[in-house]
Amino acid sequence: MCQLLGMNCNVPTDICFSFEGFCARGGKTDDHKDGWGIAFFEGLGCRVFLDDKPSIASPIAELIRHYPIQSTNVIAHIRKATIGPVGLENCHPFSRELWGRDWVFGDCKLVCVSSLKSFCH
Repeated sequence: MCQLLGMNCNVPTDICFSFEGFCARGGKTDDHKDGWGIAFFEGLGCRVFLDDKPSIASPIAELIRHYPIQSTNVIAHIRKATIGPVGLENCHPFSRELWGRDWVFGDCKLVCVSSLKSFCH
């Protein structure tokens, strides 16, 4: 099963320290090596980074570990593939723009698309 890391703060904070340990679970201290992603909310926008490489070996993850992006809301995900191939299309968090806002979604189980459609209507 996949793993999630979230941070919610009242003042913009970087996630470098927590992400360092979380990132190690993507191939060093655990076997969640089938991709990863992280999203940072900045004002009304969202900065999203995804990679289908193990987070422990990803140059993008290396950047995040050493670049203190300030945010009040962060969500990160490391994947252990159980359904679907290893690829960017299956790396969370997913990001979409809807109603003029950025929305980010990450999950650790199979999601029924029809139930998501009924939730949004």
